[in-house]
Amino acid sequence: MLKNSLLGAALALVLIGAPTLALADSSCVAQASDKKLAGAAKTSFMKKCDADAATSCDKQAADKKLAGAAKTSFTKKCVADSTGEVDPADACDKQADDKKLAGAARTSFTKKCVTDATSG
Repeated sequence: MLKNSLLGAALALVLIGAPTLALADSSCVAQASDKKLAGAAKTSFMKKCDADAATSCDKQAADKKLAGAAKTSFTKKCVADSTGEVDPADACDKQADDKKLAGAARTSFTKKCVTDATSG
């Protein structure tokens, strides 16, 4: 009897959380675009959405009992996925991979790429 009650409660929580999960699939960038936000309204929306994503990802990491580098890595990817934003270093590393750069050429390319991405 207790097992059925727990199973029913778990199912109810999943169903209640389903609309929230559907919203979580839509990135902050996509939501701002759907709402046709621009200027200060978009900036404000993105700031709040980013903060909400960070809070949610921190909670998920805690629920998974992650710590140290595993927590940092999980949280970074989670926030990027949630917000739709790309880390310039990751994007530049991918470009360097695509160009098959290595050694000093890769380092130089990546450094310039990240500088260009963050200064513009």
